[in-house]
Amino acid sequence: MYPIVYTYGMKQKKQARTSKEQFLSQVEVLWPAMKGSLALVHKPCIRPTCPACASGKKHPAFLLSFTQNERRRCRYVPQALVPRLTQAIDNGRRLEALLYEAGPAMLQEYRDKRTGGTPAARANTRQSVALKAKTKMKN
Repeated sequence: MYPIVYTYGMKQKKQARTSKEQFLSQVEVLWPAMKGSLALVHKPCIRPTCPACASGKKHPAFLLSFTQNERRRCRYVPQALVPRLTQAIDNGRRLEALLYEAGPAMLQEYRDKRTGGTPAARANTRQSVALKAKTKMKN
């Protein structure tokens, strides 16, 4: 019974989170996400006696532009959906930025595991590689 109580009460070391865990925790909050753009346009209506169209103001409408099957598409969007789509597009841009950061983070994590993970170990490895290169050049 003593070992069970002792091991249960022992403090556990927190392991460093991997880049995958960090990435997934950041992506989780970015829903909804989409790639595209939203534009406010002014278009005329079909009524011949419309005062807004006659004055040149026309009617505001929102266009969503996106890529589908490698072709650019545009769709009119209802006014009520604009805030949600704006948030989705912003989240999509943040997600894209995270994806660009993921590659270098994976490479750094690999290098840390390979060289022992400490900055001093990485510095020693770089110094030894530089020293070997200098001695080769002299010979």
